[in-house]
Amino acid sequence: MAGRLKSLIDLIIEQRARGEPLLMETTKAKLIFKGINPAAFTSMSPDDPRIEEKIRAAAAELGVLI
Repeated sequence: MAGRLKSLIDLIIEQRARGEPLLMETTKAKLIFKGINPAAFTSMSPDDPRIEEKIRAAAAELGVLI
C-alpha cells in the first residue's frame, strides 16, 4: 500500500503540533534531524519496512502514539 509512510509522518506532525504552525515546523525539523525528511515522501512513495521502523522509532522518541 503506497503512501503509508507519508500517512505515518503526517500523523506524527498532526498529533505533536495540534494545529500550531510553529510546532508543525519544529516537528518537521526534529524528524529531519532523525533522518526522516517529510518533504521526501508523497502519497505515491513506495513503502519500505526499514523506513517505517525508523518513523515508528522517531514517533516513540517524540512521545507520539501511532
